[in-house]
Amino acid sequence: MKKFLFLLVFIPFLAGAQSNTADIAKALNAGNADALGSYFDESIELSILEEEGIYNKAQALQKVRKFMTQYKVTGFAEVHQGASRSSDSQYVIGNLTTSDGTFRVYMYLANTNGKMIIQEFRFDSE
Repeated sequence: MKKFLFLLVFIPFLAGAQSNTADIAKALNAGNADALGSYFDESIELSILEEEGIYNKAQALQKVRKFMTQYKVTGFAEVHQGASRSSDSQYVIGNLTTSDGTFRVYMYLANTNGKMIIQEFRFDSE
């Protein structure tokens, strides 16, 4: 009975977290930096090619917008996804296809108030 109650409490959390990653993937697929930025934490570790640092949400959004303007996004394909044992954090690895080539994307997300928020985001050349 305890296992059943645990599942009743835990499944809605997983469903919510999964829908966040699906929405994040949709934003990447569409090249929509603003939609993507809505999932950024207030402070985010951001790496775009050779430039990396810790930025506030507005600065990170500006840098991602610039990247997506420079490299027109044509699609995003998730390659791998995983979660911590406690399910309070996840990571997503995928390929972002652009007009100028493909980039490897890495995201680290953490559960903040029941919503998965991006705390680390990377664009690396392949």
